[in-house]
Amino acid sequence: MATSYSSSLGFLYGLQKHGIKLGLETIAGLLARLGRPQERYHTLQIGGTNGKGSTAAMTAAILRAAGYRVGLYTSPHLVDFRERIRVNDDPIPEDGVAALTERLQEAAGLSLSPTFFEFTTALALQFFADSQVEIVVLEVGMGGRFDATNVVVPLASAITNVALDHEEYLGHSVGAIAFEKAGIIKRGVPVVAGRLHPEAAEVIERVASEQAAPLVRLEADFRTQGDRGCFRYEGLGWSYAELSCPLDGAHQLDNAACALALLESAAAKGVRISEESVRAGLRSVCWEGRLEVVEHRPTLLLDGAHNPAAAEVVAAQLAAHRRDHPGSRILLVIGMMRDKDRAGFFRAILPTVDDVIVTQANMARAATVEDLCASLGEGADSVHVAPHPADALALARRLAAPEDLICITGSLMLVGEVKALLRGCALSPIRG
Repeated sequence: MATSYSSSLGFLYGLQKHGIKLGLETIAGLLARLGRPQERYHTLQIGGTNGKGSTAAMTAAILRAAGYRVGLYTSPHLVDFRERIRVNDDPIPEDGVAALTERLQEAAGLSLSPTFFEFTTALALQFFADSQVEIVVLEVGMGGRFDATNVVVPLASAITNVALDHEEYLGHSVGAIAFEKAGIIKRGVPVVAGRLHPEAAEVIERVASEQAAPLVRLEADFRTQGDRGCFRYEGLGWSYAELSCPLDGAHQLDNAACALALLESAAAKGVRISEESVRAGLRSVCWEGRLEVVEHRPTLLLDGAHNPAAAEVVAAQLAAHRRDHPGSRILLVIGMMRDKDRAGFFRAILPTVDDVIVTQANMARAATVEDLCASLGEGADSVHVAPHPADALALARRLAAPEDLICITGSLMLVGEVKALLRGCALSPIRG
């Protein structure tokens, strides 16, 4: 009997019992049994702590506008598992997930025990080969050196930035994390670096030199100027004025710059990209859950920020909103995972908000509302507790006036639950 989509999700969910095992041996072995599908198309690989998903979405949108058949692999998803694996922005079909799950189970046999992320990455790489894509934009999951996506040899790679996150796996300093991120740098393969902490820049420059990988850096070699409605890109050879992008936040200019520098590196290797495809791709890009306004009166803003560096970006957006709407109150709905720097997150964002509603995503890894309240300390004046996201959203709506702003943040898992509530649909169980 053919495997169903729901039973495939059940199998994949069960793989989470293996936890996170950093290393390439298992996925390399699995892909070898599948005939190395990752070698049947070009790839562009994007790592970093924050911004890599937005950068990947911009890169893929421009490639689609240039006429390529494009695969896009990102994680985690917000509502539906199929969001992770897209061809020309269409999610993998349910029957595609089911058929490939069965095929990969047979390939793994009893001798390979892939983790959830290893299995999913292999599934994506095989789906892209089966779909005859020409180029794949591959977002690194965690770290880089031992991340399952690091089995590819890309045309070019990018590291958007480096900040403290996933310290239990990647290290407790910016330099240590930068070393893991720099693991995607391959011998002779061009690498694009975004806005880097000096400690991270030193590490990435050293690794690039050791790998004889040409390195270009934001501000030194390429840059953007302006705002998202009208900005200029000055790159390695490209120079475009009056570009626009619908993704909100000043940080998206850095992401756009990295995407364009990455594509310039690919163009030097034969990928054809016109000025019009750059303009059209940037205009059309969509990336949910990142400073995304989904309702008005009151404004409902969703952002999956989950570390202090990302919280600073959200805080800047909230501060700009307050300047533009001086009579507006800002209500923060917050839910985070236990392993995140909650105190650092709150230090960055609390000065910009009026009310805080703490809640808990429906995941074993989620911090409890008691944990969150303890992390708040005395930094918030008005704190409310609503353990269930649906109740937290309802409470925020009751407290907010039409001119106010509700910001839901702290975790992409929480954002996914809220989006599912807004759509009135079921939430895919696998979101890690």
